[in-house]
Amino acid sequence: MLKTTALSALALSAAAAHAADIDFWYGNTGTGEAAIQAACAAFNEAQDDHRVTCIGQGGYETGMQKAIAAYRSGQHPALIQFFDAGTLDLMLSGAVMPVAEFAPDADWDGYITGARSYYETSQGALYSQPYNGSTLIFYGNRALLAKAGIEALPQSWEGVAEAARALKAAGVDCPFVTDGHPWRVLEQFAARHGLPVATRNNGYGGLDAEYVFNQGPVAQHLQNLADWRDDGLVKLDADTAAGNYATAFNTGECAMMEGSTGSYGAAHAALGDKVEIAMAPIYDGYARHNTLIGGASIWVMKGHSEADYDAARAFLDFLRQDEQQIEFTRATGYVPVTESALAALQASPEAASLEFATAGVGVDSLNQPGNPDSRGIRLGFYVQFRDIFMEETQKAFTGGQSMQAALDNAAACGNALLRRFEQTYQGVALP
Repeated sequence: MLKTTALSALALSAAAAHAADIDFWYGNTGTGEAAIQAACAAFNEAQDDHRVTCIGQGGYETGMQKAIAAYRSGQHPALIQFFDAGTLDLMLSGAVMPVAEFAPDADWDGYITGARSYYETSQGALYSQPYNGSTLIFYGNRALLAKAGIEALPQSWEGVAEAARALKAAGVDCPFVTDGHPWRVLEQFAARHGLPVATRNNGYGGLDAEYVFNQGPVAQHLQNLADWRDDGLVKLDADTAAGNYATAFNTGECAMMEGSTGSYGAAHAALGDKVEIAMAPIYDGYARHNTLIGGASIWVMKGHSEADYDAARAFLDFLRQDEQQIEFTRATGYVPVTESALAALQASPEAASLEFATAGVGVDSLNQPGNPDSRGIRLGFYVQFRDIFMEETQKAFTGGQSMQAALDNAAACGNALLRRFEQTYQGVALP
């Protein structure tokens, strides 16, 4: 009996030595946060070797700032979730390790092309694990569209303007709504039209890139949005009764919206089968290219024990499972990011369910033909640039300056950020 008890105690001690508790910091709120917490609980219930504590940071930018500060003080988490815009900053931060090297046995080639290109090195190795993958799609309220005799969402911007005029004439005060965020009106617009935001293939070719969005079709689109707003065809956040573009669509105030697939869960919960979705519109005369992956990926931070990293690998493996991705899609509208999860969803009886409507449209949009300018954005201090772009263009939308002046100012300030980033990492080769 004593011998058996001693052996049992030894076994428990050995198991405890291999167990690890790790933290995972994430930025999502709302339905995304609820889905992440559900995934964390499922992981902890599925096995006894490790435990992950998932801690919300209230936003991606806040989470990154806290993580870097915590890294400097040695109090950082093993895993962090961060959004697309901070990819280059994290790659060169010295605080993270490439996930393909961290877990070399994982099937990193199994990710859909649109999900992996943003987060991979120039040699095609993933630096972080794609997680809550989204892209830009177009939303419509079937009931409001029917008031204007519109049977399907327009697939061209010319068609959007025409539909908006018909809706306005039919008494719909808010035909189309956007917040003017650069992810929607700049990055995704340029990508699906095959146009550059900056030289050097949006920075993938080197740190000496310069912004060029303030000329050509991208600039013309921003001017069109401003003109359509003046005509009452387009509303921004502040123009809506709801004060927020997505809420304005979900409450039935606005008939059409450009938004993330990650917004679908809330839209479907609010409007049910009134929600219609399609790929985001392009201008006539342009070949359709892929949209960019949005949402965020998971990064492995340096400076932890091997026991912690065993737990981190186990958690990353768990999140890659087909059933976990499908459940995340059901709860949020984010798209599956691996080919196997997409195939499993398409083969399931639930494939035609409205809960999974974004999977087909979103992945189809991500997997359209690409070119060197539709791969992604690899520009330094890009999070700060987004703020500058938003501030300048909002002034133009409200009449404080011309749209051309806004775009020129944003490009000039953005180039100053790029030169400062280039100086900071002088002589450093891009991953």
